[in-house]
Amino acid sequence: MVKFSSMNVWAVIQTGGKQYKVNEGQTIAVEKLEHGSKGLINFDKVLLVAKNDGIILGKPFVEKVKVVGKAIENFRDKKIRVVKFKSKSRYRRTQGHRQTKTRILIEKIVS
Repeated sequence: MVKFSSMNVWAVIQTGGKQYKVNEGQTIAVEKLEHGSKGLINFDKVLLVAKNDGIILGKPFVEKVKVVGKAIENFRDKKIRVVKFKSKSRYRRTQGHRQTKTRILIEKIVS
């Protein structure tokens, strides 16, 4: 018999149009989220939860499960450069972009 620790509990959440696999105690960077004075963020859109006794798959979301995280900071990601070029016509355009993101510490997965 295999004994599982609490670190084997993980979930897949959806935020900002993207999906993230998260564990308790993990730090992730997501697109900018507005958070209150305490910085607590609840993710209700949980797509999958894996526990010691098996996997719970949502249709599309898992009922009565949420992931609680704490916002650490807002920061700007590294710059990406967008270059447009057409040969033989002297057309060149360069543009830069920095996405604003939020760093979040996943505190617990509540079911």
